[in-house]
Amino acid sequence: MSLVNTQVKPFKATAFKEGKFIEVTDQTLKGKWAVVVFYPADFTFVCPTELEDLADNYAEFQKLGVEVYSVSTDTHFSHKAWHDTSPAIGKIKYAMIGDPTWEVTQNFEVLREGQGLADRGTFIIDPQGVIQAVEVTAEGIGRDAKELLRKVKAAIYVANHPGEVCPAKWKEGEKTLAPSLDLVGKI
Repeated sequence: MSLVNTQVKPFKATAFKEGKFIEVTDQTLKGKWAVVVFYPADFTFVCPTELEDLADNYAEFQKLGVEVYSVSTDTHFSHKAWHDTSPAIGKIKYAMIGDPTWEVTQNFEVLREGQGLADRGTFIIDPQGVIQAVEVTAEGIGRDAKELLRKVKAAIYVANHPGEVCPAKWKEGEKTLAPSLDLVGKI
């Protein structure tokens, strides 16, 4: 069953953010748009490239009023150690949630059974805490922050413009569609 259009399930976890340990809950995600990005493990290979890409584009997410959270089943202590030793991870200013109890990972249904690791999952969550988009890829397939930004902009646009939808490859400022009987078979 898809998690799209469902409420984020309750959770409480500790994150590392800008030199501090902070508490993050399902309630923390409410009130603004959020992106939650799960990855398999700290000190690995594809993961730091993705998290660095998010760090490099974090200001763009912030301009949209979107908060970014990364999550792995490592501890918040491991996140701090990785942040302090890796030039790529050292760029991160968003919260890095530790989930050693697997509560968050299980709630978002991306826990790899028998491995204790998260799948490479991406979730776009609206200000009411409702999941608007889900993408899960195999471990070897890295994600692209620019494409995620495009999807977030589309989700925000659709939420702010009832009756309109964003077609494939839609970019901010481009034409949208207004589904109607007149459009059937004409696209």
